[in-house]
Amino acid sequence: MAATGKPSENGYAERVIRTIKEGEVYLSEYSNMADAKQQIGHFIDVVYQHKRIHSALDYMTPAEFEAQWNKYPPSNPAISRPVL
Repeated sequence: MAATGKPSENGYAERVIRTIKEGEVYLSEYSNMADAKQQIGHFIDVVYQHKRIHSALDYMTPAEFEAQWNKYPPSNPAISRPVL
C-alpha cells in the first residue's frame, strides 16, 4: 500500500496484484478459500520472490536484490533502507 499522502505509489501495489492475478489466480482452480490462500502464498513466496526476475531490480529476483542490498548497502545515508 502507498504511504499516506503518496498516491503516486499506488501503481507499484497495483502492478504486484496484477502479476499475482495473471501468474497464479487466472491460471488456477481452487477447491476452497484455504486452498486459494495456500497456492497464492506459494506463488508469492516461491515464484515471485525467488524465481521471477524484475527489470526494476536490474533483472534480479527480489530475494537476490535483498541479499545484495544487505551485503552492500547504499553509502548515501539519504537513501533509506526498505522496511520488509
